[in-house]
Amino acid sequence: MTIRASDRGASEQFYLTVLSVLGIEPTHRRTEITAWEDFAVMAADGEHPPTRHLHVGFVASSRAEVDAFWRTAVDLAYGDDGAPGERRQYGEDYYAAFLRDPDGNSVEAVVHDGTRRGGCVDHLWIGVRDLPKSAHFYTTIARHTGLRTGTRWPGGAQFAGAWATFALIQDGRPPTENLHLAFPAPDRTTVQQFHEAARSAGYRDNGTPGERPHYGERYYAAYVRDPDGTNVESVCRS
Repeated sequence: MTIRASDRGASEQFYLTVLSVLGIEPTHRRTEITAWEDFAVMAADGEHPPTRHLHVGFVASSRAEVDAFWRTAVDLAYGDDGAPGERRQYGEDYYAAFLRDPDGNSVEAVVHDGTRRGGCVDHLWIGVRDLPKSAHFYTTIARHTGLRTGTRWPGGAQFAGAWATFALIQDGRPPTENLHLAFPAPDRTTVQQFHEAARSAGYRDNGTPGERPHYGERYYAAYVRDPDGTNVESVCRS
C-alpha cells in the first residue's frame, strides 16, 4: 500500500515516530519514497493528489505497545482519534488506539488474537461510493490476487489475504481518495490474467502488463482502476 502526502516530510516524521514505538522500522528509504514493509509514503504532486479518508491499522505486539503508540503521538500534539481501550464491537480481545496523520487519515495500533504474523499492516478500511460495485471489482480480481471474501454486513464487505484484511465501507463517510494497492503475483502469467480479468469486466486500464525497470530489476506489473479510482496493481518481482 502506498499513500501520497501533501507534506511528505511531516507525514514521514509522523509515521517514523509512531511506528517505531511498535517496533516497525523503515525497510526502504530513497529520495522519493519511505517504506515500512508493506506500507509506503510518497509525496503528492500534480498527477498524484494526497491520499484522504483512509483507515489503516498497524500490528502491535501488546497492549502496552498500543498505549505507548497513542501516548507518544498525543504528547507530540499529533491528532487524537480514540484513546487506548477495548473495542468489543470488533472482537472480544480487540484492543486499539487511534490517531490522525497530517492529512487526516485514521491510523490505528491494534492487538488481538487474530493479529497477522509478518508484515506491519493488520487491516485497511477503504471508503467507497457504491458498495456492491466495489465488492464486484475485488471479487473479479480475487483469484488473481490471493484474496478471499470475508465478513459481510449492510455497510461493508471484507476481503482477506493470508493474514491482513481490508474492508470496503459505505456508511456515510467520504470515499477514500488517491490510494495505491499492490498485490504480489507468483509469476508473470498471473499478472497478465489479473489485467485481462479486470479489463474483460469493463474496468479501467491504468498500465498494461510489462517490465517497470525504474521500480527494480525484474519488476513486472500491470495496473487497473477500481470503481472509486484506486490504483490496483499486480506485481511479480522474480
